[in-house]
Amino acid sequence: MASLCDMNDNTAAEVASLLAPLPSLQLQEEYFNQLISSRRCHGLLVKHNGTFGKGVYANSEFQEDELILKDEILVGIQHSSNKVDCLVCSFCFRFIGSVEKQIGRKLYFKNMGLSGCCGGGGGDSSESSSSNHNSLPQGVVSSLMNGEMALPHTDKFPLPSPLSCPGGCQEAFYCSGSCAEADWESSHSLLCTGERSESISREVLGEFIKHSNETNDIFLLAAKAIAFTILRYRKLKAEHVNKQAKQSVSKQSLLLEAWKPVSVGYKRRWWDCIALPDDVDPSDEGAFRTQIKDLACTSLELLKTAIFDKECEALFSLDIYGNIIGMFELNNLDLVVASPVEDYFLYIDDLPDAEKDKAEEITRPFLDALGDEYSDCCQGTAFFPLQSCMNHSCCPNAKAFKREEDRDGQAVIIALRRISKNEEVTISYIDEELPYEERQALFADYGFTCKCPKCLEDSSVACITSMFLKP
Repeated sequence: MASLCDMNDNTAAEVASLLAPLPSLQLQEEYFNQLISSRRCHGLLVKHNGTFGKGVYANSEFQEDELILKDEILVGIQHSSNKVDCLVCSFCFRFIGSVEKQIGRKLYFKNMGLSGCCGGGGGDSSESSSSNHNSLPQGVVSSLMNGEMALPHTDKFPLPSPLSCPGGCQEAFYCSGSCAEADWESSHSLLCTGERSESISREVLGEFIKHSNETNDIFLLAAKAIAFTILRYRKLKAEHVNKQAKQSVSKQSLLLEAWKPVSVGYKRRWWDCIALPDDVDPSDEGAFRTQIKDLACTSLELLKTAIFDKECEALFSLDIYGNIIGMFELNNLDLVVASPVEDYFLYIDDLPDAEKDKAEEITRPFLDALGDEYSDCCQGTAFFPLQSCMNHSCCPNAKAFKREEDRDGQAVIIALRRISKNEEVTISYIDEELPYEERQALFADYGFTCKCPKCLEDSSVACITSMFLKP
């Protein structure tokens, strides 16, 4: 029997069309500059050069520590293992509930042995360090989590009340009705496991989510990109019908337009671009890449059974799926949102001595029970359309950095030094303080060799040194 990942001849042309770049560099630049305008960051331009492809350039001067860009997420996820530690909005990733609820949930799951395991990729979350810390009675934890107990000074850290998913699932919560609506319309209506889900099979969708959590939650990100494109296609088609346009538009044209936000990201197939892990012998590389491809195929079969749309059939080809995941592998940025719980305990610690002593009589047992994990932040991964256009340098002039006021999942880019008009804005994809050889090894994950001024200088030094060290 043929695999659901197999592609028929009718779909092959559509897949090739979807994976082809926009017809001209001018159209690409126009698309990105429209994004820049929508984000109100008018001091930037996206343009191409002949060596490194597209890049982000300053259209005006930036001073050190000045905000360059706040980039909205196209698609993003909170790591599944992080959800037990942090209750956040499923769309903007802002913390929700209350400081008490955040602490109570964390201690509740910690007592169950499920907490303290931030990270992604389907890691084992069964271990717990709760035995190393003082535990609190379950009744106290439940009272805190359910809002029956108030801690001192938490009014200084108000959080939005959680709103449940409009589809009825128990997996998504929101900070506002606008976030709930935006998430539903952009992807969640197809990926919701609740009663009002628009998926074909909620049961299989649940299997897909389980498989992703157990293997690699980057599949959830890919599913969001496909659901986003399908829903955008349906919206564009409905708008065209409602306008009663005299000139007909082909299905393929509408699909290409719906796909455009995903199409502009640099792509390679996941199993081709993923770096070979250190524990895999180079002689086993072929088997490793085949295993990765088979894993993606299994994931795609589940997703296709759960949300398939005949008019968007090309999106469910293994080639498209592999390229979407590869795009995230090469372009994604860690999604990090600081925890108000950390801010709360730091506030208590900074109180005048008498007030601090009084507050700590109540708060100290909770801090001791949380242990070192009291400051766990929201962690995930996301694709940011404009940030992903920024090229790497080991001597960057900008950095991704959240300021005190940045409390959601948007990417924030800050100038590290003065940036002149027309100068390219660069960030570092790695720890640029590492030795030259270690830096170059890390670039294998991104599929390029760095030739920034620092690497060229270090390369020359390494070359001269090796000449003198020859026997």
